[in-house]
Order: sequence, then C-alpha cells, then structure tokens
Amino acid sequence: RGEKETEEFKIDTLGGFASMKKSSSAATPSRTPQHTKTPPRQAARVPVPVKPNKAQKRESKTPIIIVPASLSSLINLFNVRDFLQDNRYITAQEKQAQGYRKQPEVTISRKRDLVEINLLRGHAAPATGENQVVTIPYRIIDCPQRLEHKDWERVVAVLLSGPSWQFKGWPGLTPDGSPVNIFTKMKAFHLKFEEVALEKNVTKWDVAVLTVSKNKRHLDSVSALKFWEHLDKFILKNKRHLRF
Repeated sequence: RGEKETEEFKIDTLGGFASMKKSSSAATPSRTPQHTKTPPRQAARVPVPVKPNKAQKRESKTPIIIVPASLSSLINLFNVRDFLQDNRYITAQEKQAQGYRKQPEVTISRKRDLVEINLLRGHAAPATGENQVVTIPYRIIDCPQRLEHKDWERVVAVLLSGPSWQFKGWPGLTPDGSPVNIFTKMKAFHLKFEEVALEKNVTKWDVAVLTVSKNKRHLDSVSALKFWEHLDKFILKNKRHLRF
C-alpha cells in the first residue's frame, strides 16, 4: 500500500531543467515572427544638365544704315554698295539697265586695318608685327518699318534725299514732323551732284553734305571716304559698342 501511494506521487528527478523547459514550451504557444514591411527604395535623382536656349540669339552689333526708297534719289539700294563699298558712283538707272534687281536690303563689307581700329578706339596695337585686315559688315535698308524697336539702337546713319516726308512714321519726330531730333541719334548725310544746288531743308538740318560729279568718276572715292570719316567719328562718340 505504501508503494502504491508513493507511485501516485512519482517525481522525475532526472528530467531536470530540460523537462521543465519542454513543459514550459508546450504551455507557451509558438509565435510566428512578424516581418515589418520596408518602404520601397526611391531611385536617386540624377541632376539633368540645363541646355542653353537655342532660340536666344546673341545681340547683334552690326550697324544699320538707312537710305532713301525713292528711285529718283541719287543713292538707294540699287547703287549704295557700289558707292560705299567699291568707292564708285553709278546711278540707279544704270544699275537697272544692267539687269540689277532691287533687294529688300543689302549688306556691304568694309575692310579695315586692325591697327587703325585699335588706334581709333585708344587700344594698343596687336603684337603680331603684321597688319591684320578685318571685314566689318553694315546692314543697309530703305524701309524703317522692317526694324524692331531694339534695332533702332544700331542705326548709325541715314542718307536723306531732302524732303521731310522721307521720315514719316519715324520715332523721335518733333510735334511738327521735323526730323531734327533724329539727327542726334544717327549721323545724317545728303548726297548731291556738285553741279546742282543744295536742297533747302538740308541747309536747315545738321547734315554732312557729300558731292559727286556727273562725269568725274575718279573723284567718287573722295566723297566715299569722307562718308566713312564722318561716320567713324560719330560711332566712336555715340555708339562705340557697335562694330565699326
């Protein structure tokens, strides 16, 4: 009887800590490890190089000269290149007879010595020891309406025929329609035959008068050089940021 009573209270003395652990694990429900969601990694932003705006043009420094549109004028788009570039005067009628067609505008090229330009601007001459020739372009038009507002700053000269209606619609006219204020912003020239009297309006305006002969072609270059001499001084004093 005593053994039976003791069997009911048998204790596993050999199981030790392992048996306790087993029973403890049996009593404790297993936990499934929870995985935290990692937010998706954002791609690194690569800086995009800024491309220059192709539509943005560099500001032009080409001087502009306006000539009369009238075919009866001594100088216009028909013959301005012959006179100012080639130092030779030829009438517009002769150019037409040669089959020359009028263009909306022309460009003349003036060759100049770089040493001369530097001396005129007050710069030191180049140290190359050789004279360098550069070509300066000039844009010639006879229709001021072709100009944008910003283009007027580049207008350096106007060749006028005499009548004031040539300046109709121009910016800078006085209330009575006189162009006298315009001649402070650009150099004014008037070309005439030496055998013909001077236009009345020209005598009242600040205008440089150029003369050519009807027959003496060897004197044409004198008047052409006089034109450039006056214009260089004007640009140097008033618009030296332009090419000349």
